[in-house]
Amino acid sequence: MTDSRAYKDHEFGGGGGAWLGGPKTESSAEFGHTGEDKSSGTSIFDPVLCELAYRWFSPPAGSILDPFAGGSVRGIVASVLGRQYTGIDLSAAQLKANEQQRGICGDNPIPRWINGDSANVATLAPGEYDLVFACPPYGDLERYSDDPNDLSTMAWGDFLAVYRTIIAECCKLFKPDRFACFVVGDIRDKKGIYRNFVGETINAFRDAGLKLYNEAILVTAVGSLPIRAGKQFESSRKLGKTHQNVLVFVKGDPVAATKAIGPVEAGATLE
Repeated sequence: MTDSRAYKDHEFGGGGGAWLGGPKTESSAEFGHTGEDKSSGTSIFDPVLCELAYRWFSPPAGSILDPFAGGSVRGIVASVLGRQYTGIDLSAAQLKANEQQRGICGDNPIPRWINGDSANVATLAPGEYDLVFACPPYGDLERYSDDPNDLSTMAWGDFLAVYRTIIAECCKLFKPDRFACFVVGDIRDKKGIYRNFVGETINAFRDAGLKLYNEAILVTAVGSLPIRAGKQFESSRKLGKTHQNVLVFVKGDPVAATKAIGPVEAGATLE
């Protein structure tokens, strides 16, 4: 598999920064969120995790649907691997920044970024897809805009209702006997109580007709967590968190899905 250093040597990211290891807010670092930091314009989604998900759970030259396409990483990695990527996001400014990275793709498939509300995915990006892959916003943990359709502006109950709709609509668009992968982590409410975002995601996919098939733990960068965790533990007994859950769901039969996507790919993609 590709060494992460190969990706670090290439400059991507919405604001022209390195696409791996960009700055995080303290709130995102506390909960281990490795999604795009839209306040800085620098993507910090792990490209190696992205590569593995594509190689393991989608066919060569397959199509990827991402309903939370805030940064360029997932689209560029899909291109490098010969996949056709379609991402949807509410932020026109972020998608414009993503478009500036298209030159990296060379002769590979060009990522398609669509500005709009993913609840309307069937209208915005009709078709059939081989993999649904995303890292969703973590409720109101980081507020991305003042748009009332932005999930980060919503009360928790409203957030979950729209989030479930987006998952259900995406699941209608990808082929039978295929996989979906979401990278999520549990988050706390304003009083520090866990909201069970991982469980809510699993339930949303199950209600959409998919089954939980694999789960992995992504250990995220520790950074200043030990310092902050010590202070918050003394005052509130809250433990620090430095991991996320990689959830893989299957639509249909997992054996047929495995056969449909073919042998596991291996080998370097960037020198």
